[in-house]
Amino acid sequence: MAKIIIAKSAGFCFGVKRALDLVQDIAEKNNEVYTFGPLIHNPQEVQRLEKENIKVIEDYSKIEKGILVLRTHGIQLNVYENLSKKENIKLVDATCPFVKRAQDIVKELGKDTNTQQIIVVGERQHPEVVALVSYGKGKCLVVEDKKDVENVKKTDIIYIVSQTTQSPKKFDEIVEEISKISQVKVFNTICRATFDRQSAAQKLAKEVDIMIVIGGKNSGNTTRLYQICSNITKTYHIETVDEIEKSWFDNANKIGITAGASTPDWIINNIERRIKEFAV
Repeated sequence: MAKIIIAKSAGFCFGVKRALDLVQDIAEKNNEVYTFGPLIHNPQEVQRLEKENIKVIEDYSKIEKGILVLRTHGIQLNVYENLSKKENIKLVDATCPFVKRAQDIVKELGKDTNTQQIIVVGERQHPEVVALVSYGKGKCLVVEDKKDVENVKKTDIIYIVSQTTQSPKKFDEIVEEISKISQVKVFNTICRATFDRQSAAQKLAKEVDIMIVIGGKNSGNTTRLYQICSNITKTYHIETVDEIEKSWFDNANKIGITAGASTPDWIINNIERRIKEFAV
């Protein structure tokens, strides 16, 4: 039978667990509970929350009253300010503390009249990055990869922050390129949980014949785990047990499993059990 090894750091991070505990505690005492967008990037866990009467809403103007929980990725500053003015809506901020720290840094830089340019290293369309940019008073430029560096302007000093789930290697490479243009001041806002998961996944991928990466296809940190592992060994990114194919494990002696920061234990356990059925 093949040996199945789960990465040392896998699954829920502090910020996600904190948000889920918060929203479930609120739902036990209140009927009208909404999350502004998916609370976390895991469709299956979001569906489970809906069964507990925690509803996802994308358009806050449709809520007349109730409790609105802000997602772990944070929301745009102007939207937050508009929501704060609504008397019949109680706001509960479940933004990850590490994301909040990045927002605070960008907000302070944006207010400084000496700041000319703030670089945000991350995915342009990701909710966290969209929110982060909104705190910069129009001074932010998103850089997704090294080719985007050509859009960076030469200024006295360039301030650089990162999406919290960015790859440290990619972040360092982009910082190095930007430092060729002007003097830089770097705020490494990548959270420790991201670093730990990526390091553990990379280490495990070198020891096994195949890696299974579990997590939402819409999850940035899970996608990066897949990218890291697939550069080392055969890797599959899945959300649910139904996606697994028995043929994947032919001739595999060691099978590694890792999971994104929004992946609950119940999904990891279900997938581990199915792999044990197949990998005999």
